[in-house]
Amino acid sequence: MKTALIIGASRGLGQEFVRQYRADGWNVIGTVRNLDHAAPLKALGAEVFPVDVAMAEDFPRLATHIAPMSIDVCIYVAGVFGPRTEGVSAPSSHAFDGVMHANVLGAMRAITALTPHLVKSKGTFAFLSSLMGSIGEMGSTSGTLYRASKAALNAVVKSASLEWGPQGVTLFVMHPGWVKTDMGGAGADLEPAVSIAGMREVIASASVAGNNNGNGKFFNYDGTSIPW
Repeated sequence: MKTALIIGASRGLGQEFVRQYRADGWNVIGTVRNLDHAAPLKALGAEVFPVDVAMAEDFPRLATHIAPMSIDVCIYVAGVFGPRTEGVSAPSSHAFDGVMHANVLGAMRAITALTPHLVKSKGTFAFLSSLMGSIGEMGSTSGTLYRASKAALNAVVKSASLEWGPQGVTLFVMHPGWVKTDMGGAGADLEPAVSIAGMREVIASASVAGNNNGNGKFFNYDGTSIPW
């Protein structure tokens, strides 16, 4: 039985990843910041492990927990949007730290702690980014801090793909589309189930037979490439 590790699984896209992987018979570990939010994941048959991506010590604890296991797919879903702004202005230090810690530093800690555990399985490590993090496609000044955090995440994952790709691990970023979640809002284009089904296909095809054909790429949820 294959195993998926979903980082940030308490709601929205993370919880939908858990639901779909479990429905296909996978063993799933879902992380939540607060175990008070564990019940829906346990009802789906997932194992739940507490991780606050802003806490440096939580990823080494998770790495120790999964050490005896074989992880086939790891997905970093956790993230925050931060201030909903128009135009470029300096955010408060508190807002900057909150967004960058969750979206960038947490991902860097996850890469450091967890990627070594994907070498044996020649596994896949996918990160949820955003079209808003594409510099080439940028056409708006909205959410500048969020855009900056996702552009930074893209750079981190691309760099990590150069380090770990030769060891058989496939690392890449994905845009989930504009999805009806707490972050995306009720007016978004996509239902979570559609977005996740598409991204699961991307994950499945990105490392067919461990050949790294998706390594270091930026994908839309439908598999098309997005410019950096």
